[in-house]
Amino acid sequence: MRTRPRVSTEVADTLAAGGAVVALESTLLAHGLPAGRNRVVADRVEAVVRAAGAVPATVAVLDGRLMVGLTPAQLDRVCDPDSNLVKLGRRDLGPAIALGTDGATTVAGTAAAADLAGIGVFGTGGLGGVHRGARDSWDVSADLRVLADTPVLVVCSGVKSVLDIGATLEVLETSSVPVLGYRTDRFPAFYLRESEHEVQWRVDDPAQAAAVVTAHRTQVPGRAGILLANPIPAEHELDRDLHDRLLATGLRRLADERVRGKDVTPVLLDHFHTGSAGASLDANEHLVLSNVALAAEVAVELAR
Repeated sequence: MRTRPRVSTEVADTLAAGGAVVALESTLLAHGLPAGRNRVVADRVEAVVRAAGAVPATVAVLDGRLMVGLTPAQLDRVCDPDSNLVKLGRRDLGPAIALGTDGATTVAGTAAAADLAGIGVFGTGGLGGVHRGARDSWDVSADLRVLADTPVLVVCSGVKSVLDIGATLEVLETSSVPVLGYRTDRFPAFYLRESEHEVQWRVDDPAQAAAVVTAHRTQVPGRAGILLANPIPAEHELDRDLHDRLLATGLRRLADERVRGKDVTPVLLDHFHTGSAGASLDANEHLVLSNVALAAEVAVELAR
């Protein structure tokens, strides 16, 4: 028998009443932001979701239990660097639960937990994807496989430019995952509003996005999720020349240091943070806030 996650009373009551809930990952807090700032952002993210009329449900594994909806004390624990939370994708949830390991959920882990809890909308920063050179390394994020068979709407700012964006979009197409551009005809590249790649479908307001989600879930066979690609707000986009320089030097660093797999993203983020004097960190925070706000707006439309 499958054990359900431990869902907070507020989240459970909202779901039972047919209200709007947005799942939130915890890897951003435990690994993506520096101590102190991560706790401030945790509160800001949840506040943005509430301001749009939805209930936040941050996900983590604590004391061997998959938790959906955290208390302030649990958020303190997730954000405390001394907690040493490990990163948990979907494949890692079982071992972490069985061994009593504390962990922060990635996009893959959070989407899986959201589905188990009955939450259909998830707001995050960026999606994992196909790494450059994957033809030789087979380095492809589990996020893509999970999205292919988990009926959750993921709202994000595309994928980081260090990834092979074209190959990532091909995998999503092969997996029958609809990719929607939010008020854009081009797929965003995390710190940048646009990549060179087009999106086939565009929506211009939360109601349109909700209509697509409803049609996909009720009239299309299968369990594939949906990706809603929301560009970083224009005023917070990273300077493109700076971005391109940091990307080039970051790729060289990855090659020189032979960085592979799950270590690629944290090394690259640190490289951007250092090289941009913190501008990339500000961009990361603002795009997450924008995404969770949009996720909440779509969740509210779906709950009408």
